[in-house]
Amino acid sequence: MAPLKRKTPEELLLSIAKLHQGRLKILIGAVSGSGKTYHMLREGCQLKQDGIDVVLCAATPLLHAETLEQAGSFERVPSIIWHKNGAEQEDLNLDALLARNAEVVLVDGLAHRNREGAPFKTRLEDVLHLLSKGISVITTINVYELEGVDEIALKWTGIRTPCTVPAHTLELADEVRLIDVSPETMLKRFEEGEPGLHPDPAISLRGNLAVLRELALRLVAEGVNESLEKHREEMGLTGPSGASERILVTAQYHWNGSLYVRRGQQIARRLNGDIIVVSFIDPDKKWSKEEQSFRASIKKLTAKVGGIFEEQPLPSRRSLPTALVRYAEAHQVTRIVMGHSKQSRWQQLWQGSIVDSMLRKLKRIDLFLMADRAEHEGERILPVKQRSDSRKALFHRFSRQEREEQMESMRRGHFTLYIGAAPGVGKTYRMLAEANILFRKGIDVVIGVVETHGREETAVQIGELPVIERQTISYRETTLVEMDVDAIIRRNPDVVLVDELAHTNVPGSLRKKRYEDVIHLLEKGISVVSTMNVQHIESLNDAIEQVTGVRVRETVPDAIIRLADQVELIDVTPQMLQQRMREGKIYAKDKVEQALGAFFTTGNLIALRELALRELADDVDERLEAWDRNQTLRGTLRRREVIFVGVDIHADAERLIRRGFRIAYRLKAQWHVHYVEDGAPWTSEAIHKRDALMKLTERLGGVFEMSKAESRKHIAGTLLTAASRAKATQLIVGQSGRRTWYSILRGNIVRELLQAGRHMDVLIVANRM
Repeated sequence: MAPLKRKTPEELLLSIAKLHQGRLKILIGAVSGSGKTYHMLREGCQLKQDGIDVVLCAATPLLHAETLEQAGSFERVPSIIWHKNGAEQEDLNLDALLARNAEVVLVDGLAHRNREGAPFKTRLEDVLHLLSKGISVITTINVYELEGVDEIALKWTGIRTPCTVPAHTLELADEVRLIDVSPETMLKRFEEGEPGLHPDPAISLRGNLAVLRELALRLVAEGVNESLEKHREEMGLTGPSGASERILVTAQYHWNGSLYVRRGQQIARRLNGDIIVVSFIDPDKKWSKEEQSFRASIKKLTAKVGGIFEEQPLPSRRSLPTALVRYAEAHQVTRIVMGHSKQSRWQQLWQGSIVDSMLRKLKRIDLFLMADRAEHEGERILPVKQRSDSRKALFHRFSRQEREEQMESMRRGHFTLYIGAAPGVGKTYRMLAEANILFRKGIDVVIGVVETHGREETAVQIGELPVIERQTISYRETTLVEMDVDAIIRRNPDVVLVDELAHTNVPGSLRKKRYEDVIHLLEKGISVVSTMNVQHIESLNDAIEQVTGVRVRETVPDAIIRLADQVELIDVTPQMLQQRMREGKIYAKDKVEQALGAFFTTGNLIALRELALRELADDVDERLEAWDRNQTLRGTLRRREVIFVGVDIHADAERLIRRGFRIAYRLKAQWHVHYVEDGAPWTSEAIHKRDALMKLTERLGGVFEMSKAESRKHIAGTLLTAASRAKATQLIVGQSGRRTWYSILRGNIVRELLQAGRHMDVLIVANRM
């Protein structure tokens, strides 16, 4: 196994050198005022409680009460004060810090340029010097203060930063933690005029705050992905992790090649993934001028869309499937994009089918076959983006139904949701901390249900918050307790705290799920603050199982997350979470080793963290697109899609339905789920499975339909007829699990669909479990 591999002399020397180095932790946020300094000080307080020697130097002098309270408990090493254009500046006093020789120094504002004549030009160089002397540093930075990101921020928001740090700065850190705050929270802080907050007018715009927040989420997710791949490599694991997407486009040097690259780019951007373009070539072939021109244009286009281009030698056509699958596996690809075959049925039998051969070899990799719309629709380029109807909407007169819907929305309570990657990241603590701030401001806040799980830090946060007594329910000669929704409604507070949104209520409760209780409270005009973990999101159920090996039973429909007015991520690094675990701050100490060896493994925590970061980034982008179609970072949609999912009741249909939903949601598409009966009698088990699939589809917002084929031989044709009737642009089916002899005797439905469905895109979903 890889962990038992002996280290090289160079690796040993590097490990020994690191023993003398201090550790660097960077807290990154979207903008100033997001809470980086507060969390830096809070982490310092926790280290002091553990007996670590911590000092403070050059902390931003904010006057926020909570921040001042945290800062007051630290020994301060005086900084060097100087002035620039009338504004006070602070430099680190390196001599004083080295003389004090604390174990950890808390330093605010990493993107800082020192005074003339200072030992080093920048604060980053100061920090690196402290690290080399064995002193650890915890520091803060805004996302737009990183080189490269500053240019993107300027392009999208008009915000220019006076000082930046090199693009690789985050790679220097041992830990990077994101402090996530929603635009709504920041706007509220600006409106209330919190001390020390004097934002650039451009930062005060909700759309710009959302753009910067999404940049921060995606940047940290990329870093987490790199650490996940490194960890999997060390553990000797191969194949896709399941936490992110990587798209491989195979393109030949003809006019269709650029279309495949563009389509691959659109898929990659909407799925928040990377793109690789590969062309398999005959090394001895002499290229015509036309082919050389296509080659140059594809290379140029790949670079333009931020992809990687490679050429691979191919001795013969028959070796292409094997070469392509091996390449995809070596590069941890999750989806291959290529064109439909132009071979007839007889040509495929005589010459061999590339797609058939690939499907027999592919494991855990999806195959996307792109329709040639030039042949079927006379379309050689992707349609231009749709015109925005925002001007029309300004003067549109509401109908009676629309007025009632608007009034209902106004009456509804405000819904805030805190999401974490795993138990113990601090969701409940953050919810209670924010509730105490509201309580001190005179807002009527009550606790509907809070689960402290015996964590002292969390229990202390309850403080003076009023608690609504839970109701008792008798079940199987046992008395259980649940949140008393009726009592909350009678009390009629401004805000109620409802922990663990994915919880299933005790049988006999009026509503089955806690999220249904939350919806009921919102409809009564009561605002709700709630918490959940990313593994409970319905459409991520299969990805979570792939990552952790655990099938999560309690899920929350994606629509509930979209219902929230504010969604914020509570981000904690795996190292920090595992340390909390060992200290008994998450589970009882007798369960620690079991948890660290099961769900809380390093690989699981890194992958779950990446999933949470990417999911929140997508949520931010969806909301941003709802505000302004032209401001989405993932790119505007180029055509109106209709997704059509073909399922077999006896196969793993739930996975296909969830995949169809996620694709449709990102493409803003209508989506249908269709089952074709083959004439077999309905058993009670089949009826139960069919009803479960219908409920899942409806819960995710799709349309479930059925039709009947004359026989099994007509299933593919019946499914394609239904897809055409729905004007489907993309058909999604599962990879056949049948053996070759079965396909020969009874036919291969996937092969028949590909043969007759070349007028639409087809996604063949692999079994990744």
